[in-house]
Amino acid sequence: MAQKTVISTDQAAGPFGGAPYSQAIVSNGFVFTAGQIGAAADGSGLVGDSVEEQTEQVIANLKGILEAAGSGLDHVVKTTCFLSDLANFGAFNEAYRRHFGPDFPARSTFGVSLPAGVLVEVEAIATVD
Repeated sequence: MAQKTVISTDQAAGPFGGAPYSQAIVSNGFVFTAGQIGAAADGSGLVGDSVEEQTEQVIANLKGILEAAGSGLDHVVKTTCFLSDLANFGAFNEAYRRHFGPDFPARSTFGVSLPAGVLVEVEAIATVD
């Protein structure tokens, strides 16, 4: 039976609205993150009102979680990205590119309904050393 380890860190926002989920799970050499929004790690709420600002915070949250799991952004093999408005696709790509290039992970991007004020959410799968 595969072992799983729950990851929890104060370097990223905790579960949104007290929802019952873990920030990440490590199992079988991979870390699977929960979807991260642009909420500040200190619980003070969303950071910024542009997709660029929120994407920067999303990636900071992912970085904190991945590092707590013994991984990092450079170990990400797959992301799933959710945008509240696909018109923000180009701006999102610019912020995303700064952190995940040049060997980009596989990625899926969807336009979805997100909670009020949330412009972007990203979940990641990464390898763990």
